[in-house]
Amino acid sequence: MTLSWLFDPAHWSGTDGIPVRLLQHLRYTLVAALAATAVAVPLGLFVGHTGRGGVLVVGGSNAMRALPTLGLVTFLFLVLGSGEVSALVALTVLAVPPVLAGTYAGIQDTDAGVVDAARGMGMTGWQRLWRVELPNALPLLLGGVRNAVLQVVATTAVAAYVGLGGLGRFLLDGLRAFDYPKMVAGAVLVAALAMVLDLLLALLQRAVVPRGLRLAARGRGRGPARVVERGRTEVAADAAMREGTE
Repeated sequence: MTLSWLFDPAHWSGTDGIPVRLLQHLRYTLVAALAATAVAVPLGLFVGHTGRGGVLVVGGSNAMRALPTLGLVTFLFLVLGSGEVSALVALTVLAVPPVLAGTYAGIQDTDAGVVDAARGMGMTGWQRLWRVELPNALPLLLGGVRNAVLQVVATTAVAAYVGLGGLGRFLLDGLRAFDYPKMVAGAVLVAALAMVLDLLLALLQRAVVPRGLRLAARGRGRGPARVVERGRTEVAADAAMREGTE
């Protein structure tokens, strides 16, 4: 039944068709994820680099994670009124914590010896942040972005209850009409979109994160200490080479 609904040509055309709803879902996800990244990454870099407000950031991030998704969406809908703005604000708020936590943890996870070596080479605070700490933070930072994107994909489906478009409309409209194949098809489409986006972000993460940092991250999780040191040494050497050529 679900496959028949998915492959029915009538469901692939019109303003309520799968392509239109899919593009709407992608647009909402992209806007919310970019807005959350624009807010959370600079804040996480500042707090992680300076050490100021770390307790507040961690506590606030954990508190925001505990917010009920549908409750927040409904509350902002009542406060800001109908339309996409209230839903997008709610999606952005829910996407901030994983990006903020990943950025802050990535900066904090940078080896103190590498930072001291960069300081000894005469690097300023900004140079240490951009050339040493930020590259070291990339694995956790991008991991936070991946988590945020998955959160937004799932939450966008819930936001259909306050009038938002996207794939969640299939779930809500199917529920109202007792059209269970439509409901299941909507759930399948949301899950498929989440898996595809996660795969693409994993490939992006692998492309932009240096090999030494990937080795270091693996070493921190399960490998011997020498693997960690090898990754950190490669990062320090790379920073030194950049400083020497400028």
